[in-house]
Amino acid sequence: MGKAQSIKVLLLEDVEDDAALVRRILLKGMRVPVEVQSTDRLSSALECLAAESFDVVLSDLGLPDSQGLDTFSGLHSRYPDVPIIVLSGLSDEDLALRAVQGGAQDYLVKGYVDSRLLGRAIRYAIERQKLLTQLEKNLKEINALRGLIPICAWCKKIRDDSGYWKRVETYIRERTGASFTHGICPDCARKVDPDFSPE
Repeated sequence: MGKAQSIKVLLLEDVEDDAALVRRILLKGMRVPVEVQSTDRLSSALECLAAESFDVVLSDLGLPDSQGLDTFSGLHSRYPDVPIIVLSGLSDEDLALRAVQGGAQDYLVKGYVDSRLLGRAIRYAIERQKLLTQLEKNLKEINALRGLIPICAWCKKIRDDSGYWKRVETYIRERTGASFTHGICPDCARKVDPDFSPE
């Protein structure tokens, strides 16, 4: 059996005791190895995200350089494909709902977080974000197929974004993952066999 892949966590927390507690919870509660990098400011978190990739961000909302949902929005607007879990000291249902509606994967209250809850929240957040990212990619591809597609009037090949001409089946399969089966329509069947009659 192969080695379990580690999870890379960016922890955004300005209270040292809280950061230490979250680290202990993570090291105890995850089923896979965890690598935690901490920072205490939104600006430095953005620098971390620009420099390397993380599987998940755990973020407090009250920081020296950002407060409330602006903290979450500052992260999510720049890095929408990175799952973000809000870890707040405030048990505020309205704030939690607004954070999740804005794209946060979860909103957890620090005093009520244990290793099992945080571990599960991280695993689910990562998987949900993968699904959301794939869904958004698929929607973009569908929208591209709805637009104008350059097609040869004679052979019916389609020119892709790189200028290559491809068969219709290849072009659609590469963008949607759809598979094709082939048959013959009644009109074409009559061209081959004038006596053809569909059952």
